[in-house]
Amino acid sequence: MNLYKKLLPRISPTATLMASALLLGFSSQALAECEHGALDAMYCDTDGDLVADLPTDESQWVNPDTLIFAYTPVEDPAIYSDIWQPFIDHLAEVTGKDVRFFAVQSNSAQVEAMRSGRLHIAGFSTGPTPFAVNLAGAVPFALMGSDSGQFGYTLQVYTHVDSDIHEMADLKGKRIAHTSPTSNSGNQAPRALFPELGVVPGEDYEISFSGSHDQSMLGVVAKDYDAAPVASEVVERMAARGLYDEADVRLIWESDRFPTTSYNHAHNLHPDLAEKVREAFYTFEFAGTELGEEFEGVEKFIPITYQNNWRVIRTIQASNGVQYTRDNLQ
Repeated sequence: MNLYKKLLPRISPTATLMASALLLGFSSQALAECEHGALDAMYCDTDGDLVADLPTDESQWVNPDTLIFAYTPVEDPAIYSDIWQPFIDHLAEVTGKDVRFFAVQSNSAQVEAMRSGRLHIAGFSTGPTPFAVNLAGAVPFALMGSDSGQFGYTLQVYTHVDSDIHEMADLKGKRIAHTSPTSNSGNQAPRALFPELGVVPGEDYEISFSGSHDQSMLGVVAKDYDAAPVASEVVERMAARGLYDEADVRLIWESDRFPTTSYNHAHNLHPDLAEKVREAFYTFEFAGTELGEEFEGVEKFIPITYQNNWRVIRTIQASNGVQYTRDNLQ
């Protein structure tokens, strides 16, 4: 089954683009001819670094009094609003701006918020990051990591401890929870990697989309699903908060490490403001904060580039035939 079947209305691409640009307040210069690469036609990539360029027209630069920051969709946004407060205070101090936390309910809502100009800074999950880059002009610049520069997470496959699943081949004929179509560890990586292990998602087992890593794991614990591929960093934090008993589940497979959540600013932030935003991330100290306690082992934000650090993710998505269109964003 092709989950990425195009559902575009039968109207002219030019008409669609013009209508979108007008609705989002982009000037005609945003539609001028330039090198786009894989980016939406509203953005230019003249230097070939795979992310949207700063607009050449300074009137399009954004320098708001209030910056809106969003973290990835999570089960309980209210908890994360409190956890991120120390960083938000630091970001406000460095930039001299009022900063507000915006709780998002889905990957698509988060990407659309930045695309429409309502979101200035965001942490996008691994899989949705390429959608944010190509559809919303997001510019990844940081990841959480250690002082030694280590970062990332693994794809893990869990089942209930009482199940008859002990290895990947045992997934055949079962009901398996994937998170969402754009998720890396929750869908894209399993589709690319599991066939090498002798299991084809959607053919050898039934896929049920849970909506999030949290829901997938809790579904395994409750035996609603037979197993689930999830991100190690998410389930580790869930266990630390007592959201499930580790004795209730069994790990049957684990991948090599992937890059974790990317931190991005909108491509059209005033360059002086964008520099201050990056400075705030790179100078934030996790030790002694709620954020540091939540992300155990993380010591700082480290600089990254989308072109280099997301190469493996782009390769996985390309192997799955993913196209970066709004219709494929979920």
